[in-house]
Amino acid sequence: MDFALTKEESLIQKMAKEYSEQAIEPIAEQIEKENRIPREILEGLAELELFGLAMPEEFGGAGAGYESYVLAMEQIARVCTAPAMIISAHSLGMGAIAAFGTEAQKQKWLPKCCKGEWIASFAFTEPGTGSDPKQITTIAVKDGDGYIINGTKRFITNGSYEGPILVFAKDSESGRPTGYIVDKFCTGYTVSEPWEKLGWHGGALVDCYFDNVKIPGENLLGELGNGYPILQYGIAFGKIGMNAIALGTTLAAYEEALKYAQEKTHRGAPISKFQTIQLRLADLAMLYDVSRWTSYKLGYLANKPKSPSDFAKEAAQAKVIVAENSRRAAEIAMDIHGSYGLMADYKISRIYRDAAMGPQIEGVIDMQKIIVAGEILKG
Repeated sequence: MDFALTKEESLIQKMAKEYSEQAIEPIAEQIEKENRIPREILEGLAELELFGLAMPEEFGGAGAGYESYVLAMEQIARVCTAPAMIISAHSLGMGAIAAFGTEAQKQKWLPKCCKGEWIASFAFTEPGTGSDPKQITTIAVKDGDGYIINGTKRFITNGSYEGPILVFAKDSESGRPTGYIVDKFCTGYTVSEPWEKLGWHGGALVDCYFDNVKIPGENLLGELGNGYPILQYGIAFGKIGMNAIALGTTLAAYEEALKYAQEKTHRGAPISKFQTIQLRLADLAMLYDVSRWTSYKLGYLANKPKSPSDFAKEAAQAKVIVAENSRRAAEIAMDIHGSYGLMADYKISRIYRDAAMGPQIEGVIDMQKIIVAGEILKG
């Protein structure tokens, strides 16, 4: 078992780190305050092929695989979670089209998505449900050769960017969830103002409204009434990006705490000289190491999953470990900073709020444990 990065993986990691530090970090606080990402940052990420990093080269992607995707996302999120959040949701929607789409659908949607010209979305959550497909109320009615969609989707990332949005709606005849590809900002598609979030500022979450949205029959993803496998795939693969963001947040908390402990003095000596602080720094190092290898393993498994249910278990398990470690790391780093950590001038205050997002996004912690337990009890 070789834990070393390949030459290509090391180069991608270095590229993402350098771009994040040089282009994103200087304006991270601006992104935080304005709650938006400048277009030039997204264009820069696109130039580095980070919007299609894991996608096959035949559709315009970099073909680097999910291991490299995790490495790059970690470095971006370490500096600022918002761009990583956008790429994660984009990869979720795009990945579902790549896995379940027809050849024509892949050729139509993926090349521009891989180039960052379009930014994809994945729309399942509604005001009344966030985890049970049977409870969705968005409905699709057959209309000639196409479909008419009506409903509301909640907390959707990238809903305000042009590109495809994968919408899960009930087929009016069977009442079962089905996936449909909608071109955002077509007639009948509108979005709300962004929600004001605790953390991850700059990565806007909006409600998406579908008012008699008409789509052609060719935009049906998979078969009618067969949306659950797409959902299972999408939700599991979406956790790769979410874990990488939580991992980057853990690394940021660790680095900020270490820096502060070495610079802050008490009685003429850095507080890192005190054993209690050393114990906390050791905790941070271990939390990061566990999260790192858990996230890297998930990226490895994503390239060659044994089965959808097996990968769903691995993804859920990783989500619990990495998201909770991120939250714990931020708490420890905040404690090391003391009162200074509460001040907006210190990066740890942003990290602390960002870390609180991970356990709630892409499936709450207890739901992930239920998924893991379900697979264990299958025997």
